[in-house]
Amino acid sequence: MKELLHVGLDIGSTTIKIVILNKNLEIIYSNYERHFSDTKTTLYNVLEKMLKDYNANDFSISLTGSGALDISENLEIEFIQEVMACKSAVEKLIPETDVVIELGGEDAKIIYFDNVIEQRMNGTCAGGTGAFLDQMTSLLNTNINGLNELAKEYETIYPIASRCGVFAKTDIQPLLNEGAKKEDIAVSIFQAVVNQTIS
Repeated sequence: MKELLHVGLDIGSTTIKIVILNKNLEIIYSNYERHFSDTKTTLYNVLEKMLKDYNANDFSISLTGSGALDISENLEIEFIQEVMACKSAVEKLIPETDVVIELGGEDAKIIYFDNVIEQRMNGTCAGGTGAFLDQMTSLLNTNINGLNELAKEYETIYPIASRCGVFAKTDIQPLLNEGAKKEDIAVSIFQAVVNQTIS
């Protein structure tokens, strides 16, 4: 008998994420790819890669994310709103959690867990989100992992605007011109994200 595997697919504003769980709900496969606004081709490629290793299995599939609703309707696959998906996972796996902060590609969400679930979203601006971080990493000629590695060696945190990538660039460029260390700029970018999220 074929093993039933559980597939979760998140089609976000900038990326597609997939995870497969076995019958014990252990992660046995995951993949994360940018779709560059071509969700159909990227989704096809993500599923094709998955099937290379798991084509002999049966699957239960659920979709979430801002780009998944139409696909779920067209393919008649269950859609779970992303805040509800996050809420369910947190309540099941880490029930002692008070607050979840999710930085998406173009928005940010905060979910408060109490007697009543409360959710707030920064949907009007991409400040402090993945798009913001992408812009900042390009200034330092690195990627998000490189930014993280640089930040580990910081000495000074500089104030950097977090509401807008353009304003942040106007803060960062003079620092670079004056010889500020990339490590300090990297941690300052992360601090800007923290400031934006808190505000």
